[in-house]
Amino acid sequence: MAEPNSNFIREIAVVNTENDVIERLAHILQEEANRSIKDDGLFKIGLSGGSLVTMLPKSLKSISTEWEKWRFFFCDERIVPFDSSDSTFGAYKKTLIGSFPIEESQFVTITPGLSAEDAAKDYIQKMCVYFPPDTLPKLDVLLLGMGPDGHTCSLFPAHKLLKETSVWVAAITDSPKPPPSRITFTFPVLNNARFCIFPIIGASKAAMVKNVLEDESYPAGRVKTVQPGKTVWILDEAAATDYKNSST
Repeated sequence: MAEPNSNFIREIAVVNTENDVIERLAHILQEEANRSIKDDGLFKIGLSGGSLVTMLPKSLKSISTEWEKWRFFFCDERIVPFDSSDSTFGAYKKTLIGSFPIEESQFVTITPGLSAEDAAKDYIQKMCVYFPPDTLPKLDVLLLGMGPDGHTCSLFPAHKLLKETSVWVAAITDSPKPPPSRITFTFPVLNNARFCIFPIIGASKAAMVKNVLEDESYPAGRVKTVQPGKTVWILDEAAATDYKNSST
């Protein structure tokens, strides 16, 4: 199911089970990795935390690729040491490195010990190695989650960062979800990606999935990639229940 307008294409794919979500995600990642490596020499993917930490490795198992040409960025990150249970990089380090031929040097990480403000500025400088500093970065794929309040990345409802358009990466020191200090991609970066993918599973997400897909005031609903980019929601039947019922 696609919902196009002149500048935005959102695809909503409803599949049966969590395994089907993982398979659909793997298919997109395989195609985009192939295209990106052929065209640009690198595949640049943005990671989010939460359920994606366990979902992504399951998708990668079926992928055949030149792993050394992948570069991993973080759609948001907590300002904590890498060995903290709150570190998104720390979580992916445990699930990816050692299980796949991926090296720590392929992750573009924050610099530990900086304030949120300095970490955001530092992360922009690290991204400039891969993207021209005078144009918005175009990541190949961003893997995004959705919180129970409809937030995505560290962009929370009613927060001032929802209006941020001047920087690629912004600092937040008052996150309503702990830990309070984080960095996050801003909407201009999210919406400039080639693919933004929301793989969502479970009945606990059903009500908010419906809200977000029908009401753009929620942060996750404001992810609207500009053409030729595409925003894809991959939902299992449980997560799609309320949305499907409202659409019939």
